[in-house]
Amino acid sequence: MSYMPRTVQARLDADSEQDLRLLRNLGYTDSEAIRLALREAADKRRRKSALRAEAAAAANDPADLEEIRRVREFMDSIAVIWDDEREET
Repeated sequence: MSYMPRTVQARLDADSEQDLRLLRNLGYTDSEAIRLALREAADKRRRKSALRAEAAAAANDPADLEEIRRVREFMDSIAVIWDDEREET
């Protein structure tokens, strides 16, 4: 069975028209520009998902949590005490 390209139709708003025009001015056909935009959008979402997973793993890692605690204690120990009651000049 051979690959059959899928055709998609979309109504473009003004911003999308402008974005498509930008890519066409760079030499892309409509189809190439839309495929590029889809790939870039999917890549961006994959990166965000990977970062979210990494953050969740760090939030549940005992070694990371201990390091966070140590850094907080150190930062607290060197922080300047803020005097909310200081006189205005």
